[in-house]
Amino acid sequence: MKPLLIIVSAPSGAGKTTLCERLLAACDWIQYSVSCTTRQPRGREVNGVNYEFVEPEQFAAYVEEDDFLEHAVVHGFQYGTRRSPVLAALQQGKSILMDIDVQGAAQIRSAARREGGLLGDAFTDVFIEPPSLEVLRERLSGRGEDAPDVIEKRMTNAIEEMRSADDYTHRIINGDIDEAAATFERLVRGCAKVTCADSRGH
Repeated sequence: MKPLLIIVSAPSGAGKTTLCERLLAACDWIQYSVSCTTRQPRGREVNGVNYEFVEPEQFAAYVEEDDFLEHAVVHGFQYGTRRSPVLAALQQGKSILMDIDVQGAAQIRSAARREGGLLGDAFTDVFIEPPSLEVLRERLSGRGEDAPDVIEKRMTNAIEEMRSADDYTHRIINGDIDEAAATFERLVRGCAKVTCADSRGH
């Protein structure tokens, strides 16, 4: 079975987290990528499980060593995906699932194309999208978690993010969560055994 680096992006409310959780539960040969951050742990977060929590100086050292596939500043803290753990896992034949925004995905996609080799061979990306913006708005409102102005901001961000959907090799429309989860698992299992085919509009 070919090791994969599976990059998944989606606008908020499209169901990405649920689909990733279902994939990990169904495929024990896939492990979730742990990002690196300079912020402090929150609640019950555990170092090495939820994030790799590091001091800004250590983060800067990783940048200097070119050990990030992608990194960015979010709400004043630095976040990134380290190259060395990802490559080590792929070399061991393990597959990596990475839940990441479109900007981070673009950085990793560029690195995979530029570097080729194991990283380029393992790379595949999937964009999860709602059936329509109207459905997305209903989902965000139905969660009852966000104020109206926050929902509007999420909708604005969603429109911008969906402009990047064509950059992804695979696209899954999440109209029904069970159907989308089955499509996602089938797609990934197929990619692990054979060369990924372009898979749009499911």
